[in-house]
Amino acid sequence: MEEIPPVRQTILLMLQQEHLRTGAKPLQPTDSDLIRRATGGDDAAYHELVDRHAPQLYRLAFSLVGNAADAEDVLQETFAGAFRQLAKFEGRASFRTWLSQILVRQAARCHRSRSRSKAISLDTLSDAARDLLKHGTVPPAGRESDLRLDVLAVLGTLSPDHREVVALRELHGLSYDEIADVLRVPRGTVESRLFRARQELKGRLKDYLPQPRRD
Repeated sequence: MEEIPPVRQTILLMLQQEHLRTGAKPLQPTDSDLIRRATGGDDAAYHELVDRHAPQLYRLAFSLVGNAADAEDVLQETFAGAFRQLAKFEGRASFRTWLSQILVRQAARCHRSRSRSKAISLDTLSDAARDLLKHGTVPPAGRESDLRLDVLAVLGTLSPDHREVVALRELHGLSYDEIADVLRVPRGTVESRLFRARQELKGRLKDYLPQPRRD
């Protein structure tokens, strides 16, 4: 385990003391600091990483597998796999991106194991979902909960590639570059998959979405 240089230790201590003196919150360790401690055998550091990233990863898992029980299983397998592979983390991408890579693979395994699709309840789709499907844009604040519920209902009907890009982009707001890192594909592939995914959604819901007027 790499030791922290004495000079850096002194600077960190001075900063922490200054924060305590002024009443500010103590400095929070970075992911890199926690990873370094965890790979050195500090279980508490790994638990802190889990606590830090679990809420967002659970939401991603839920959007990919569609129910709480499977999402919890996927999340558990993700952190178990990450713990086993932690020493191999090279830091080329952020730790969150690396965890998301593992989670997406676990979610794909979950879908393959249950091999089932879900029916779409067209009559319950909201205006927020129509905005997404027609224009490819996320609706304003206040309508996001409707959008999430509706898109979750249709995600399970998409192919795995399309389901992943829609979940990462539309539900979790990742950039194209971040999605490319998570899925380990070129940015152009992300853009084309997202375009085709939106077209697939429109095709599945063509009988529900308003049709252009013909004069």
